[in-house]
Amino acid sequence: MSKETFFVVPESIHNELVEAAYRHRGFTADESASAARFSSYASWHGIRTHNAIKALHLDHLFGSAADGCVPAAEIETLPSRFAASEIWNANRKLGQATAYAALDRCIELADEFGIGQVSVDNAFHYLWGGGYVMEAAKRGYIAYTNCTAALAEVVPFMGKFPTLGTNPHSWGFPTTDAIGYPIVIDWATSVVAMGRVQQLKREGVALPPNAAVDKDGNPTTDANEATALIPFGAHKGYGLSLINELVGGLIGGSLPTLRSRPLPDPEEKRTPCFYFQVIHPDALSGGAFAKGRSQAENVKAVIDDILGHGNENCLLPGQIEARSAAKSKENGGLLFSEAELDAFDEIAEECGAQKWDRTGFPQAQ
Repeated sequence: MSKETFFVVPESIHNELVEAAYRHRGFTADESASAARFSSYASWHGIRTHNAIKALHLDHLFGSAADGCVPAAEIETLPSRFAASEIWNANRKLGQATAYAALDRCIELADEFGIGQVSVDNAFHYLWGGGYVMEAAKRGYIAYTNCTAALAEVVPFMGKFPTLGTNPHSWGFPTTDAIGYPIVIDWATSVVAMGRVQQLKREGVALPPNAAVDKDGNPTTDANEATALIPFGAHKGYGLSLINELVGGLIGGSLPTLRSRPLPDPEEKRTPCFYFQVIHPDALSGGAFAKGRSQAENVKAVIDDILGHGNENCLLPGQIEARSAAKSKENGGLLFSEAELDAFDEIAEECGAQKWDRTGFPQAQ
């Protein structure tokens, strides 16, 4: 079977299995539904590095099985003297459920104050940051999030030992009326995410050059030998990764090299941190748009100018995800490779669910 062959899995069947897997691990019905919702959203948009397989793998390694994530945990809202800002102690609640709640609260604050932000301490990884800002952008808002990754897996610029997370940044802009989809600028600060390494390992595909190092700190393209990652853009990616660590440190996060690892000191912390910000577009508008254009018309004019002058074939961030969503819609379900279907069989075995009958899954067009 070709590695490029994908099978169409109905979203309802996918969500049923993912929810069952999370409930089997002790999560509540609401938490399990949030996890399934997010995994489906990622797969629908072609984000194979942060689908249900990756989410459950992270939970197995660092989450409910390792006291890094606590099923049924309650979020505490801590005192704040700033009306548009909230500080949360997630108490290691499931990351996807926490992130959705933080995003919704930021939107409520932005509706009232023009801008809203929520910082989250004692969190568990929320997977694909782009999914949350995309959701906000589809609802008409500008959104940003960053987080400290589950592990320190990235070697700093000119360094030898991994002391940084892959530390993603994610921006979403409400451009659906202008171009048909939201612009989503979402990137890990390493050349590739560790989820990408795991995906290429499953598929038997080589890594790009200068993306990872082996146990001795030497560059490698063998996904089986990769033990740490390299920041993209040398000092630039390093600086962006450092931002997340500093923001996390200001929120309450501790030493990056301790995250998700056994603690030598019981007074230390090993949990990630989240930061969410949502801006209402009206809060940015100066109103004096050229030639009497509206704000939305002005944004479209800016995009048209950027993609003009011979740049018509350039991609916009979020365009590939929009194309993947269109493919999912055209095929009527989520698209998975044969290797991914094998991984879902393992998930079904773990939680005692029935394996999927692959004969009922058509090949994607």
